Amino acid sequence: MKIAIGADHAGVRLKDGIIAVIHSLGHEVEDFGCHCSDSVDYPDYALPVCEKVASGEADRGVLICGTGIGMSIAANKIPGIRCALVHDLFSAKATREHNDSNVLAMGERVIGPGVAEDIVRIWLETEFSGGERHVGRVSKVQALEEKYSLHP
Repeated sequence: MKIAIGADHAGVRLKDGIIAVIHSLGHEVEDFGCHCSDSVDYPDYALPVCEKVASGEADRGVLICGTGIGMSIAANKIPGIRCALVHDLFSAKATREHNDSNVLAMGERVIGPGVAEDIVRIWLETEFSGGERHVGRVSKVQALEEKYSLHP
């Protein structure tokens, strides 16, 4: 798989460790930054990651900021993105199985690197379970997106 990744200044250290984990799992990574600890704006890094995922140029995306909240809010404004903010292993698995999430958001100030690495492993290795119930729910989310999109 090709994984797009991005972080703001509050997530850059965790991002660098997560890139190593993704590579160790045999996936390709496209890093959209940031690459410094100077204050930057998280939407500027969420956008290129999510554009790659929404266009199909990347299979999934990973976003990291201080809490993961800002990144997940920005990501979910982009049509075609189902970004899940995850800080535990159960949610990492459930969001793939039940929601077919295609972008993962995490907060460097909220979780440690060991847990974050485990979350990424689980999230990348878990497939969407499909099934009528979950497919129907994801379809309803997509219908909401279409209904309220400013650019159909």
